Amino acid sequence: MLIVPEREIANLMTREAAFDAVEKVFASMASDDAYNFPVVREAIGHEDALYGFKGGFDRAGLTLGLKAGGYWPNNLEKRDLINHQSTVFLFDPDTGKAKAMVGGNLLTALRTAAASSVSIKHLAREDSKVIGMIGAGHQATFQLRAALEQRNFEKVIGWNYHPEMLPNIENVATEAGIPFEAVELDGMREADVIISITSAFTPSLLAAQVSEGTHVACMGTDTKGKQEVEAALLAKAAVFTDEVAQSISIGEAQHAIAQGLINEADVHQIGAVINGTHAGRTSDNQITLFDGTGVGLQDLAVAASVVDLAVQKGVAIEVDF
Repeated sequence: MLIVPEREIANLMTREAAFDAVEKVFASMASDDAYNFPVVREAIGHEDALYGFKGGFDRAGLTLGLKAGGYWPNNLEKRDLINHQSTVFLFDPDTGKAKAMVGGNLLTALRTAAASSVSIKHLAREDSKVIGMIGAGHQATFQLRAALEQRNFEKVIGWNYHPEMLPNIENVATEAGIPFEAVELDGMREADVIISITSAFTPSLLAAQVSEGTHVACMGTDTKGKQEVEAALLAKAAVFTDEVAQSISIGEAQHAIAQGLINEADVHQIGAVINGTHAGRTSDNQITLFDGTGVGLQDLAVAASVVDLAVQKGVAIEVDF
């Protein structure tokens, strides 16, 4: 079995490689060449932690495995560790033998950012100039860096419940040579693309705060009860997601479905747009929304890619198992 420790990931996995891996696996999902297993997610009754498993099998890429991990909200304050902790395990689909164990923390951040970036590539207007960020935590910096590579953005605007965190995304904009402005949520009407990356259980962004033609990527809702945007926004938008079953049960669409504003048939796979079997955006005035719930196949795709790179560079650790 090969081990790729967390310390090696930053020198191996690029945003470009993560983007390619995620785009390909979304396409495989829409072609029924790959599928996710049911998600297990539990409050373990210790340290307020949420722990779970996401897995799947990609027949096209012959990738089988799971990601184990979760959210430990006290890590940063108590231990100077990031709150999200995870490890990816890959197995040989021909024999079932353990193939690799890969540090999953940075990979999770990169694959999550890659998913919204894929949605921008395929759904945002080509002439998008202003990108709005709702949320300014650790993951928001990954989201913004990836997004800025997809369009010729000329301005970044941002809002966060805790305004003192906004310099996190302002610094990314500054590095890219793009002006940044802190705004109230009503100011998001200026944005052509909006990325929401929060852990909210009540909506921040309202339907009235989104202009016609905007693309919205909702990247924080992955659990029952979480909600980043008003359900009425999904009723106004063409809705896309990584996996429909997750979107309507634990993703942003759960609330619009529960309120009878949309039906399951109104939620479409982003992979169908990638494959050309769905038109995606149909007009410049249309609002498009991507519900990024996070699927196990994303983790497996980027982990498999990083294992190949680790072997090429001679940094993978081989152990008997």
